[in-house]
Amino acid sequence: MKPLAVLIGIVMGSAVSLAVGLLLTWVVFLFMPEHADRLAGEREPLLQAIALFTLLAVAAASSFYGEIRERRWRLPAHVAMLLMLGLAVWVYWPR
Repeated sequence: MKPLAVLIGIVMGSAVSLAVGLLLTWVVFLFMPEHADRLAGEREPLLQAIALFTLLAVAAASSFYGEIRERRWRLPAHVAMLLMLGLAVWVYWPR
């Protein structure tokens, strides 16, 4: 396997695990209606994080597939993944 494919695979695995973990956190919130008022402020940021990391996971998966299969469209897929990764870093970098 090529070194670039390994790096993309690491990003893909991390993004998928973050997206799934955040999604399961949302599911837990659904099963806690007695704490709905306390958790109300966390819903919007949680849904935004789920969307961001799901899009990053999709971009990384397409980039990984394109790299492994050596498709012609792999360069735009790499750029999309880098843009999504940059967005995630920008959003969550401590200020």
